[in-house]
Amino acid sequence: MNPRHAWHPYALLLPTAIFLGVFFLLPLAIAAKDSLYAWDLLTPPVWVGLDNYRALFRSGELVGTLARTLGYSAVVVLLSGALGLLLAVTLDRPGKVFAFVRGAVFSAYVVSWVAVALLWMLILDPDGILSAALRAIGLPGRAWLADPATALWALAGVSVWKITGYAMVIFLAGLQDIPRSLYEAAALDGAGPLRRFRHVTWPLLRPTVAFVTTTSLILSFQAFDVVRVMTQGGPVRSTTIFVYAIYEHIFMNLRVGRASALCIVFFFLLLALTAIQLRVMRGAAPREHARSRAR
Repeated sequence: MNPRHAWHPYALLLPTAIFLGVFFLLPLAIAAKDSLYAWDLLTPPVWVGLDNYRALFRSGELVGTLARTLGYSAVVVLLSGALGLLLAVTLDRPGKVFAFVRGAVFSAYVVSWVAVALLWMLILDPDGILSAALRAIGLPGRAWLADPATALWALAGVSVWKITGYAMVIFLAGLQDIPRSLYEAAALDGAGPLRRFRHVTWPLLRPTVAFVTTTSLILSFQAFDVVRVMTQGGPVRSTTIFVYAIYEHIFMNLRVGRASALCIVFFFLLLALTAIQLRVMRGAAPREHARSRAR
């Protein structure tokens, strides 16, 4: 066997590096270049420098899109993570019934976004199942997708319903990596279920929590199908979030430069949020470890 060479790790990383370079870094570089031009796909591009970025800020479009996207993502990430963790802790038991429930919850995640959107359009229709159930108990029905006050949160609820199964499966994998001897030792010390969760499960599950919240954040920022099928960005742009705004600029308004500028802002925003999230999770782990040692 030949001795290991210093270039072997880089050779193993090369296929992934090529994939990321071709399908991620290269498109990002092209978008950065196009953001400096005014181009309608029909006439030659015209150099405008940073005018596309200035127009996004001056029009207020960037602030509004950012606020809607952050609100939508916060609801999706927090609720799907909390429900996924609750389901994982509840269903982390042997038996066919628990296995069936786990499979049923996860099945929503593997269904296409278009199918999920069409299903929930029937449920959220003013004459749909949800409004009928509300009227049956004496409450008024509502046009959930036609009201600017509720449309975005209705889409967030649909997204939570779909990706909670993903969070549950990842948390289940994290729970199964925790040694059972730790729970037994905590039980012998008199710790109840809540204290075992707080002092054993939660500290050891922090890397899984960081992974789930980061991937859920990325998934929520990439939401498009549910918006395109259910609301088309309306009513009165109340559900126009980042990816749909980019779609509108390119395919409806033929503003390639403006859409590319939104792409670049979107990338750096997502990068910053992910970095902050990981930093918070990593900073919390040493504090939890110090508190555990002090106890």
